[in-house]
Parts: sequence; C-alpha cells; structure tokens
Amino acid sequence: MVVRVVLADDEGLVRAGLRSILTSAADIEVVAEAEDGLEAIELIRRHRPDVALLDVQMPRLDGLGAMSAIRAASPDTALIVLTTFLEDEYIADALNEGALGFMLKATSPRELIDGVRAVADGAAYLSPKVAKRVIAGPGARRMSREATARELTAALSDRERTILGLLAAGLSNAELADRMHLAEGTIKSYVSTLLTRLGVKNRVQAAIIGYEAGLVRE
Repeated sequence: MVVRVVLADDEGLVRAGLRSILTSAADIEVVAEAEDGLEAIELIRRHRPDVALLDVQMPRLDGLGAMSAIRAASPDTALIVLTTFLEDEYIADALNEGALGFMLKATSPRELIDGVRAVADGAAYLSPKVAKRVIAGPGARRMSREATARELTAALSDRERTILGLLAAGLSNAELADRMHLAEGTIKSYVSTLLTRLGVKNRVQAAIIGYEAGLVRE
C-alpha cells in the first residue's frame, strides 16, 4: 500500500526537506503541500490523504487550530504534528485534538518515515523525546498518573489489558490482530471499547495510560 501524505508548513525549505525524505521511501507519496492551516484543510478535503503532517506555527491558521476542521473534512486522515518546539502545552493540545503522532523537526529521516508508516497503519507514534516528556515529569505528578492508570485498567478484562499493553507498545491494528489471532475488525472494536472505558479520545492517550499502568512488557 502506498501511503499518501499532505505536508503543511509555512517554510518552503522545510517542506522540500520533508518531501525529499518521505519520497525516498518507495511506499510513501506526497500528494500536496500547504503553506498554512487554511490551505491544508482545503487540500486534505480534496485529496483525502492517509496522513497529514502539520506544523504547529503557521500564518492565518496554525496546525493545532486546523485539526478539528481537518478531522471533520477527512476523518480517516491520520494527523501528525511536527514542530521545533517541545512544549507541554503543544503536546497536550495536539493529543486532545486527536493527533496520532507528535514529532520534532530534529528527528532523523528514518524516524520520520517510521512515524508516517505507523500512523497510516493505525498506530500511535511519539518521538522518543516527546514520549519521555509525556510519561515522565515531577515524581509526585507521575505517581498520581500511574495510580490513576492502574485504577482505570483494573476494571478491564484480561484480553482488554493485553490489547492495551500491545497498543501502548506501538502495535498497529493489523499487528494486534496477528498477535492476538483475531480479525482486524474485532481488534478495531476492542480498541473503540477501550477508548470509551478509559475515557480518552484517541490511541495516543490510551497508549499513555497503558504504559503508566505498567502493561508494556519489554
């Protein structure tokens, strides 16, 4: 399967670099480029890409501000926020708006390609520095989150806990189906149920809970 991507960044050199990196992979095609959030919404509505890479800071409308309109226009497009700035507010806003990925512009070409492939396949993807920022933090706050995560997951069935642990480890729906010997449609139903039971909006938030609850096995 070829992963179709729309890029949105107000800097032409950045867009050219991203395009060069992504199209070096035989299974990724950049179908359009936008200079701001408003143009991104229109191009995504027109092309219905598998993945959209959105810069945080753009003129007229930034990446975070465009996300709800993009999800309404093309619900099946997976969103990755790509930014220079590692700030908690940006990360929280992106995840709350439904981003499946949050990556830094300083990421390696291989990580960028892996991240696009992962979200296109339905998995969540955070750059390692972002994941550390989300999961770590002051000791008291981290312990409180971990206690809450354990409480939330205690009510899940054994199978749900297993699926959540694998989701938190970064497996896509297809990989989960293969690992659990279940149909992919069944996995999607489990994931949807997990999001509801955990009270979260997307896979990234569910993955964080699974990680903090200690469900990821090394």
